[in-house]
Amino acid sequence: MNSLFITGTDTDVGKTYVAAGLAVTLRKMGIDVGIMKPFAAGTPQKKGYKSKDVEILSRAAQVSDPEELMNPQFFEMAASPYTASKNLKVKVRVNSVLDNFKRLAKLHSMLLVEGMGGIMTPILKNYFVTDLIKEMKLPVIIVTRTRIGTVNHTIMTCKMCEKYKIPIKGIIINNFDADGYQVKDLTRDLKSLTGVPILGTIPYIENLSDDSLYRNFKKNIDMNYLIK
Repeated sequence: MNSLFITGTDTDVGKTYVAAGLAVTLRKMGIDVGIMKPFAAGTPQKKGYKSKDVEILSRAAQVSDPEELMNPQFFEMAASPYTASKNLKVKVRVNSVLDNFKRLAKLHSMLLVEGMGGIMTPILKNYFVTDLIKEMKLPVIIVTRTRIGTVNHTIMTCKMCEKYKIPIKGIIINNFDADGYQVKDLTRDLKSLTGVPILGTIPYIENLSDDSLYRNFKKNIDMNYLIK
């Protein structure tokens, strides 16, 4: 069963919550799913995992893997790994990320790896999220939103995947913007303009319990296509 890399058209498009919803749904479908957030950044939590995203993902998958496996590197500032490493004067540990990815892949039937920011977020000067995906040899799910401008961002993301020869499993539309495109129109246009399958649309979900996420993702996402 193929593992998947969850990327986005930009930061704050809802990658973590989409990844969490997928993790819950796959788990309830009887699949042993693990999670990974190679790089995380921001203010560390006072208790538990440093990264709130890692906490959300690990809870969704109900895994107890060591934090350093799931999140090999955490930067205590909200920035790309490249910028954070310069400001904090620390070395970005790409090899550690790749080694931990291989270790995690042996522990689970399937891994969901959530990226950081958009697909061209810099990790090193000449090494981007695209390069990390290439080294992991994973297909991607692109999370986009309905806000005006998303067509441009989604097409650029697809074009970069094409340039780097990264297979795209599909696009998930995260419909949490009150003033964006109509989902029907956006689905039609993205499918026509990118040629990429639209796996479904996630409505705004206020209740983020396991049952609520499972119900919404099972109803709105083509999960069977996802695990082919």
